[in-house]
Amino acid sequence: MSKAAPERQEQLSGLARLPAVERVMALAEASEPVALYGRSQVLDAVRAALDARRDAWRAGAALASAACEAVSVLNEAVQHLSVRAQPRLRSVFNLSGTVLHTNLGRALLPDVAVQAVVTALTQPLNLEFDLATGRRGERDDLVEALLCELTGAQAATVVNNNAAAVLLTLSALASKKEVIVSRGELVEIGGAFRIPDIMNRAGARLREVGTTNRTHLRDYAEALNPRSALLMKVHCSNYAINGFTQSVELDELVPLARQQGVPVVVDLGSGTLADLTQWGLPGEPTVRDTIAAGADVVTFSGDKLLGGPQAGLIVGREEWIRKIRRHPLKRALRVGKLTLAALEPVLQLYRAPELLGERLTTLRLLTRPASAMQAAALRVQPVLQRALGERFTVEVEPMLSQIGSGALPVDLLPSYGLAVRRAGGKRGGRLLLEAETTLRAWPRPVLGRIKDDTLWLDLRCLESGDEALFIAQCAAVTR
Repeated sequence: MSKAAPERQEQLSGLARLPAVERVMALAEASEPVALYGRSQVLDAVRAALDARRDAWRAGAALASAACEAVSVLNEAVQHLSVRAQPRLRSVFNLSGTVLHTNLGRALLPDVAVQAVVTALTQPLNLEFDLATGRRGERDDLVEALLCELTGAQAATVVNNNAAAVLLTLSALASKKEVIVSRGELVEIGGAFRIPDIMNRAGARLREVGTTNRTHLRDYAEALNPRSALLMKVHCSNYAINGFTQSVELDELVPLARQQGVPVVVDLGSGTLADLTQWGLPGEPTVRDTIAAGADVVTFSGDKLLGGPQAGLIVGREEWIRKIRRHPLKRALRVGKLTLAALEPVLQLYRAPELLGERLTTLRLLTRPASAMQAAALRVQPVLQRALGERFTVEVEPMLSQIGSGALPVDLLPSYGLAVRRAGGKRGGRLLLEAETTLRAWPRPVLGRIKDDTLWLDLRCLESGDEALFIAQCAAVTR
């Protein structure tokens, strides 16, 4: 007999020691995962664990005695199920320095909106039922009056985001006709949303006027013709052109549009319902001011500066909103009950502007004093230093936050946070990337940003409740 024969025989005997599926499932320890995941899932996972061992043996790997034990097979199956059951959508610590971070869900909802969503999830409600008449209702009615009150508009409707609001407006008002837009306002925002592309999808014909940096009233006047459907202005919230510039304001454009009998549509993007300067923030045109200046239709987002859920809000003159609401695309783009449930209480907060800075989460984060972030950084610094170890230095330093989601792109907010660098004054390189990767792999991922050979962790969005959780996680990782 060859020398290899005994070894092969030993391998065969090892394979034979693998427990049967029924034996693994009969273990007392199997009762808990069966109750949690269901028998069918546990059964499939056990079979997969056994198959993996057989495949390893066929590939020439030895089977250790421990791997052949029924408990070992069960533990591997349960571990697989535990990983698979983890949600893909997870809570993270947003220490990026961007408050309205598009990739992290933009605005955080205030408590009143969260409770309203919970109610909508768990109880029937009058989504399209008129309680006064007992007849079928219209879901826009739930927030239309409130939107009109806050903006001064005659009518309003809601769709699922601002891109949809622009698409629906152009489809309803400008299909197969021309839309006149300044060349300097043909913006592109995140996700490849381009005004010219939206025009094309809506069936409208783009008529560019002016130049990239200068557009005059005469440019609009000369472009108007019998095929003109509307004049459109796009608020350039995600970039700024400085220097030799000229643009046409609404108070000039509206009289021209009235004279020619065409509406003026304004896409405000991250439009706000309140004057931000009263809280010391940079100014942005409000929806009310835009309506008061004569805009016939205004579109804006619900989940940016407004601080609510993702939604596209369309407000304006009743004749144009009625036409928009009746377009077939409206049903395809309408919002569900959860959006409306969250939107109404957020809008209600704007009725008490003196309390808005405390109650609206987005505004509270944007106006948080730098001293509060500095105090938090001093508390967090020692525990994070211990968690990251001696290879890194963690220091409390001033930094600058940004609003995000295309709002006020050149305006930065003084903040404080933690600067993570490689110890010894050496360049961070791969070691700094390793630290960033490690933080993202924590149970609740920590997201910062690497710049200038430093991992910056801005604490603007780490309020007291999250701060305690962050410290606890650092402590747990250290152990």
